[in-house]
This record gives sequence, structure tokens and C-alpha cells, in this order.
Amino acid sequence: MYNVKIVETKKEHDEAFAVRRKVFVEEQGVPLHLECDAEDATATHFIMYEGENPVGAARLRSIENDAAKIERVCILQDQRGKKLGALIMKEIENYAISINKEKLKLHAQSYAIPFYEKLGYTVTSPEFMDAGIPHRAMEKNI
Repeated sequence: MYNVKIVETKKEHDEAFAVRRKVFVEEQGVPLHLECDAEDATATHFIMYEGENPVGAARLRSIENDAAKIERVCILQDQRGKKLGALIMKEIENYAISINKEKLKLHAQSYAIPFYEKLGYTVTSPEFMDAGIPHRAMEKNI
């Protein structure tokens, strides 16, 4: 059974960051100082559990009155292919609606663009590099 929730405790915070570190720093080679940035202090963080085991994480930041930006979406490697990315995205979207956001933006790693397109996001930029990884900006009206 998988469960997505907003991070509320230090334990949940530490577990969300451990998932991010494993995926982005260890697996993808993103430097830790780029992965953990000043935006973490004000973002709303999400964590996904399988039972009591953390398996996914993400964060959401308000960037404009009616818009928010989804960032740091990640699922542990051994949990991929189970539609967990779509599950965490749905929970983030539901939360964004509850705080009166009308548009969601994100910077997708280029290989993940088809995943986000299936969820209704549209590419809005040419490819650019972020932490040495090709990305494209995407957005969705909710």
C-alpha cells in the first residue's frame, strides 16, 4: 500500500531528503549543494511511503499568486515502473488546487517529458542544462 503525504515531522523531512539524495546525488551525480538549496526552507515537501518505507519525494513552491512550481520529483530506482510518479503528482496537484493555484510549472529532465505529457503538461521552452542534465520547462493549467 502506497501513501503520499505532506512532510510534517523531522523524521519525514529526513526521509524525504534521503530519497532525494539517493536518486539525484548518488544515482544521477547532481552535486549535493545543488540538490539541497535555499528553496527547501520555504517549499512544501511531499513524501511517499510503501508501508513505513520511504520510496518517493517531491516539493512544491508558490512562485506567483496563481502558480506553483513542482520540483525534485523522484522515486527510488527499485520502485519505478509502478505508476508511483503519477500517484505523487496527483497528490501534489490536489494540494495545489486546495491552495487556489491555477497553474503548475516544472522543469522536466528531458527523458521524462513523455511521463509529464501523459499527465497533461505541455513543453514551454527549448532544452536547457540544469546540474549537467538536459531539461525543458513544462506547465499545466489545473
